[in-house]
Amino acid sequence: MSEENLPSVVIDDTTLRDGEQTAGVVFTLEEKKTIARTLDQMGVHELECGIPAMGRDEQAAVRALVEMDLKARLITWNRALIPDLQASLACGVQAVDISLCVSDIHIQHKLRKDRNWVREQLKVALGFAKQHDLYVSVGGEDSSRADVDFLLELMEIAHNMGADRFRFCDTLGLLDPFTTFDKVRYLSRHSTLPIEVHTHNDLGMATANAIAGIKAGARFVNTTVNGLGERAGNAALEEVVMALKHACGVDCAIDSSRFVEISRYVGQASCRPVPEWKAIVGEKVFSHESGLHVDGVLKDPRNYEAFDPQEVGLSRYLILGKHSGSQALIARIRQLGIEPEGLALPVLLDQVRQRSQLCKSPIGDGELLSLCQDLPQVA
Repeated sequence: MSEENLPSVVIDDTTLRDGEQTAGVVFTLEEKKTIARTLDQMGVHELECGIPAMGRDEQAAVRALVEMDLKARLITWNRALIPDLQASLACGVQAVDISLCVSDIHIQHKLRKDRNWVREQLKVALGFAKQHDLYVSVGGEDSSRADVDFLLELMEIAHNMGADRFRFCDTLGLLDPFTTFDKVRYLSRHSTLPIEVHTHNDLGMATANAIAGIKAGARFVNTTVNGLGERAGNAALEEVVMALKHACGVDCAIDSSRFVEISRYVGQASCRPVPEWKAIVGEKVFSHESGLHVDGVLKDPRNYEAFDPQEVGLSRYLILGKHSGSQALIARIRQLGIEPEGLALPVLLDQVRQRSQLCKSPIGDGELLSLCQDLPQVA
């Protein structure tokens, strides 16, 4: 996808890189190709597709993805080392992320170096990448704990040397949306280099922080399907896209009707089943039981649904249980081809409520039919 055709907010999905870095997760080559193909068909703009420096198997997988000739831009993750970049070049990619430790705690206690060493590493790696005409995102590992003025200094170096964007990483998922907004806004106001936000979910705020970063001026955002990722995961693709659309009025031009499809596939491939209550794509998130809610949904779904379930590939389901009211009962009976006239509905509703409490689960269609057949007739 060319730069001029990119939307106002660019989704860079890293399911195949950061998602696969989830402890214990491994995708086969065919699974990677299916994930990449589906995301590409959905209109996802960029795919971070692997780490070639890992070795031959990873390089072969990245090369296979390149050979698929997808519309999405493929980008690889690299340390700020020339051998890493050489491995990416050998795979045929045209875009790279160059990752640098930028917080003092990482510089001192992980690298055992100083800020000047980081500056020089950036210059060497970025210079090599640009000599080979690569599109470059400079990734600031642990940006959220870094000195913002040091980040600006690195961004100025990167901009002057031809970098295409800077990745602001909340590597430990420690930020809240307000602090994220403030930090990204500060960077965007003091630098012309486009900003990308990469958020983790350790405190349960990855999606909120991603949205905050975008509202603060970031144009690029990293996601993973189902929020897959290290520790508590990353910002979920489906959550970010739907939040942008319905909470922010920003359409990313992505086919959201396939979210459930890709969610189920990645859940199976990663051996991380999707919880029924998972936001956006969970099987039961459009299920209604409460009498008040069902009555409102039957009158107009907008009363209790933020968007049409078909937008993400789901459907509405009315559950009969302890909290059900008469309207839900009538609707379910009619779905089974039975007219409610002549049925003792108050008796039936009481039986439904009692049965559901006894078995601690909703009443299925077969059991409802049986209850209807055993009801006394009403004249």
